[in-house]
Amino acid sequence: MKNYISFFKIFFILIASVIATGCVHDDKYNEPDLDGYQCQDLTATMTIAEVKALHGSTRYVFPENSTAVMEGYVSSTDETGNIYKTIYIQDSPVNPTQGFVIGVNAVSTYAKFPQGSKIYIRLKGLALGTYGGLVQLGIEDEDAKSIGVDAVSRIPEKQLPSAIFKSCTIQEKITPKVLTLQEMATNDKLLGALIQVNNAEFDSKALCGNFAPNGFSVDRQLNDPTISATSRVVRNSGFASCANQTVLAGKGTIVGIFSKFNASYQLYINKVEDLADMKNFPRKDGLTTNPCALDQTGLTSKTVAEVKQLFSGGPGTSMKITGDFIVKAKVTANDETGNLFKYFYFEDETGGMRINVNKTNLYQDARFKVGQEIYIKLKDLYIGNVSGELQLGQPFNGNLGQISEDLVYKTFFKSSAPVTAVIPTEKKINQFTTADVGKWVKIKDVQFKSTEIGNSYATLTTSNRTLEDCSGNTIVMRTSNRASFAGEEIDDGKGDVYAILSIFNGTYQLWLPKQIQADFDGNRCDGTVPASIIFKDDFQSSLAYNWQIHNKIGPQTWTTSNQGAGNNYYAVMNGANVANEDWLVSKEISLSGFNKYTISYLTDGNGSVQNPIQVLITDNYSGDPSTTTWTTLPGKIDTVLNSFAFETSGRVDINAFANKKIRIAIKYMSAPNASATWEVDNVQIKGMN
Repeated sequence: MKNYISFFKIFFILIASVIATGCVHDDKYNEPDLDGYQCQDLTATMTIAEVKALHGSTRYVFPENSTAVMEGYVSSTDETGNIYKTIYIQDSPVNPTQGFVIGVNAVSTYAKFPQGSKIYIRLKGLALGTYGGLVQLGIEDEDAKSIGVDAVSRIPEKQLPSAIFKSCTIQEKITPKVLTLQEMATNDKLLGALIQVNNAEFDSKALCGNFAPNGFSVDRQLNDPTISATSRVVRNSGFASCANQTVLAGKGTIVGIFSKFNASYQLYINKVEDLADMKNFPRKDGLTTNPCALDQTGLTSKTVAEVKQLFSGGPGTSMKITGDFIVKAKVTANDETGNLFKYFYFEDETGGMRINVNKTNLYQDARFKVGQEIYIKLKDLYIGNVSGELQLGQPFNGNLGQISEDLVYKTFFKSSAPVTAVIPTEKKINQFTTADVGKWVKIKDVQFKSTEIGNSYATLTTSNRTLEDCSGNTIVMRTSNRASFAGEEIDDGKGDVYAILSIFNGTYQLWLPKQIQADFDGNRCDGTVPASIIFKDDFQSSLAYNWQIHNKIGPQTWTTSNQGAGNNYYAVMNGANVANEDWLVSKEISLSGFNKYTISYLTDGNGSVQNPIQVLITDNYSGDPSTTTWTTLPGKIDTVLNSFAFETSGRVDINAFANKKIRIAIKYMSAPNASATWEVDNVQIKGMN
């Protein structure tokens, strides 16, 4: 499910053409193909500055009969993987005056064009465009051109031998240009060059974490301790071999490729050795030694139960922990799906507890992975009673709030123990006590009440759904509308649930970290067989797998995206303020073998209320949606526009089409200067007896 802002097709095209970079070597890279890459010296006819000047305010394409040749020195290397499908160059190996970016659809280019190589680029047929305000060289992107977007695609690998040539001269040593973080803002001409920043230090929010989480590219803030309020970004790839290394906590020299995204100036690390000097202390913030190594001298160990016993106040109050205490526990639940937000739970053999942290994407930090053993320093934290649940945090507006992100490195320390499975406490609904609050629990043989069937886990706000066992005992399952599975339809069978037990003003509640931890496929308590899925598309695969795309009017078409939704994809269409008529028509679906049939789907509209989508059904498809007779399905279409949350249709009865072969269609229309983004997810057809 999508929970945040939707992006228009123009953004999808930009993303498709982005020249991505990251922090180190991907061991899955293919061996480099060196055929056709013998050295060759050409005569340069244009400088880097002259080539960049051709871009002006819009895309520039070199004609096929162009004889223009540009030369430069390779400033980057993708050997470690932090530079990805990009070759950065500069106009001189020493004291450069210009840098540049070349997008190439190839990896391991360091073997053909190692750092320091002089290269020639034959410019015929190539194109200049921008991404994030940065001029770069590639080939013309036809999709971007069709809607007037100034973007280019990477040069295809098969085209590289005829476009880029390595000089036969001796490889030079690239001497980084020394800039301060402040000077980066006035030297855009050097974007793409290798630069060096002295006396730099990573911001305290980045300390003791990794360069990047596995599979994600992230920014780590870099500060200049000699100039107040001057900071830049070090961009790191989660596919890099140094990604799992701890960010260096000292100050010193950092070397990297100078880059930019819109107004954000960035550095890309070529190799982690280029940060080796960042081990000097003291830092500007007063740190005199590496803070990432836990020193337990003078600390008193506490169990989770003993931590709770420190609290002596009443409901709605909190108190400061003044003792030099430390607790060792295992992380049991984090914010991976968004159902928990800015907090996680931890547990030892004596109990479990919630701790609030003013930091998003905690799950990407190795310290907060589920099953990871961590140490938590308790001095100066606050323990409070929040609606009956004891939690840890810091004061905020008279309440118990979140630990500031810049204190995370002082508070949490990753144990050397490996990540291991979390073992739940198994109990029945009527067996829970307050001692179980905060624990990872398992309840067997439960089901959602029949009145909940057809609902999604959550709608536009955090929602309660009621679970029951076969004896009639009930418990609330609470789901945030931020959760990636909030729009998923709840199962109508019976099964086991794994969740965190919390309490709110005396009422026990369950929080699911992940939907798969509540999979109810068994027969219900009264013997009712749960509905069977006949057709389901959550749009994680290509549209072509289940749908035909019919583009009747306008250049825009249906596509899929995961923007704002992490790993969750959905179908999306935006008319870009021009007239459009676009259809998605499903493959043929047979409604047979059951007594009753329903369909459900999720929709989300963002923009203006102009020509919302329709969801339609037919049993007599002509092959052309425009000449087919359709029946409009009465399921709810999102009416709360710009909420950035999906609305469920509920289960819509399609029993009138029983024993027929049907197709489902999603029709989108827009008018000039009146369009909106509409998204569809989780189309399901179910049969039941």
